[in-house]
Amino acid sequence: MNKSRSVPSALTAVVLSLLTLVAVPSASATPIAYHAVLDGPSESPPVASSGLGTAHVIYDSTAKTLSVDVTFSGLTGTVTVAHIHCCTAIPEAGTVGVATTTPTFPGFPAGFTDGTYDRVFDLTDPLFFNAPFLAANGGTAAGAEAALALGLAEGRAYLNIHTTFAGGGEIRGFLNELPEPASLALLGAGLLGLAASRRRTLQPKPTLVGTV
Repeated sequence: MNKSRSVPSALTAVVLSLLTLVAVPSASATPIAYHAVLDGPSESPPVASSGLGTAHVIYDSTAKTLSVDVTFSGLTGTVTVAHIHCCTAIPEAGTVGVATTTPTFPGFPAGFTDGTYDRVFDLTDPLFFNAPFLAANGGTAAGAEAALALGLAEGRAYLNIHTTFAGGGEIRGFLNELPEPASLALLGAGLLGLAASRRRTLQPKPTLVGTV
């Protein structure tokens, strides 16, 4: 058998296995971090805004908390309200009602074109959820939490900042899960080890001369 032909196959198999570890999040992983880039073109329909923002959301199923960290700047209008909307029919597309506190996140900087926001919410508190969203998911905080967690995991939740310029939302972004650091480290270590192994395999064997 020609051993050199088996190397690419082994390489492909291991790389695919490692990529699967990154692409499929652990079912028991907690907390789970999500990230979104907020801009006008991501609105539906798109909004001609030069405003930009980022949102970091961390869901902790053990502590029953949701951390919301938002930074925004350059808005055309001034902020009126901001929320997380969930859950759209299709991931990364469409619009849907508000899932979180109305009329806005408590203490979100209204009346500004630039700002930051950082708050941790108690998901066991029914008042954190918009009343229609709560009612549509069993009327309990536990049901609403489960629905929001699923929407986040499936890419069907987005954070929207509404302004005086665009009442329906000036900048928004769908929240996507960030890869786990452990999975990324494993991928990097695996690829480095595989590359070293392949170099050794492909190295020509030394020719022994002058032996007695």
